[in-house]
Amino acid sequence: MGFLIRWVFAFVLLAATYNPTAWNFVRWSLDNYETNLSMTVLFGLILLVGYIIYLRATLRSIGVFGMVLILAVVGTLLWVLFDQGVISLDNPTVNTWIAIVALSIVLAIGLSWSIVRRRLTGQTDVDDIDE
Repeated sequence: MGFLIRWVFAFVLLAATYNPTAWNFVRWSLDNYETNLSMTVLFGLILLVGYIIYLRATLRSIGVFGMVLILAVVGTLLWVLFDQGVISLDNPTVNTWIAIVALSIVLAIGLSWSIVRRRLTGQTDVDDIDE
């Protein structure tokens, strides 16, 4: 259940930033920055905080190589689904949603990896503290 919650938050973060509908930060900010600059900056900073939390945890947990490896596995899964005729990549809107799901999976795995690692190996990750 914990992984699912982390994935939902990653998905919402990415979809709130950009998606193929009119309901996203990028389109809203481009349309309203002149009249609502303070709101645009506030929402942008809130999204930035979310990205910093997810990316920092993911980079500390699995690193860039791990992110690329997970993205490669998800990409290969999409390739198999395409080859088997389960999905079609003709629709750019669907492709955007697929990309959002794929990236949110990478972020959710990165955020959850320390917990999975602790359960599998019994080892705990501890942050270094500078004094």
